[in-house]
Amino acid sequence: MVIAIANQKGGVGKTTTAINLSSALAFMGYKVLLVDTDPQAHSTISCLNDSSNFDRSLYDVLINPQIPISSVIVKTNIPGLDIAISKISMAKLEPTLIGEIDGHFRLKDALQSVRNQYHFIFIDTPPTLGLITVNSLVAADSVLIPIQSSYLCLEGTDDLLETIEKVKRVANPGLYIIGVVITLFDKRTNLARDVVKKIRQVFGPKVFRTFISKSVKLEESPAYKESIFTYAPDSVGAWQYRKIAEEILERIKNEKNRLA
Repeated sequence: MVIAIANQKGGVGKTTTAINLSSALAFMGYKVLLVDTDPQAHSTISCLNDSSNFDRSLYDVLINPQIPISSVIVKTNIPGLDIAISKISMAKLEPTLIGEIDGHFRLKDALQSVRNQYHFIFIDTPPTLGLITVNSLVAADSVLIPIQSSYLCLEGTDDLLETIEKVKRVANPGLYIIGVVITLFDKRTNLARDVVKKIRQVFGPKVFRTFISKSVKLEESPAYKESIFTYAPDSVGAWQYRKIAEEILERIKNEKNRLA
């Protein structure tokens, strides 16, 4: 199962969700690959003690299809979790691939050689709807959308949904939204509760039952190159991401039953 974590708004918890959902499933015993497509490389930096030691990155794989993605996959500190690393060079990808006839399919093609080695592949996308995110949607089986429980949280959502629909029509008809996760939730505020109502009006049952609360521990853990499950395993954040992982497993099972 390949899941793209996408929202063109920055600061909504995409990378936090990518790292901690990947980690949750790895701790459950699944073999997981995290693919960092963001030029900022925050997933890479957060998962590796020294991310500067590598000559190649995902950029090289997508520019040159002869280079296997396995050459940029490294093990993290978490058993069962690997990462395909990114670097700032990813920022050069779009102008380079924009004229290539297969430009939207490079990531999908690259992942074919390793798909069978993992139970889950999560793609951490950049905060844009450009060629990198489109590559991620073409490569994915489903999309997970993190939305911050704040004012203007749904700004740009129509553009994301339109992009998903275009990708379905043109390149990936089986793509579906596996869920919407509400992040940075502060139950003490009326605004957060009102925003949740608004998000549910738009997405209905696609919204996960579990919310991700604002958390100092979740903010701190990347600085120590750890997921929440090793940095603060008994924290609320760890419990919440574990519950989201369980909901994802439940939804995958339901989708398989629906298609059977």
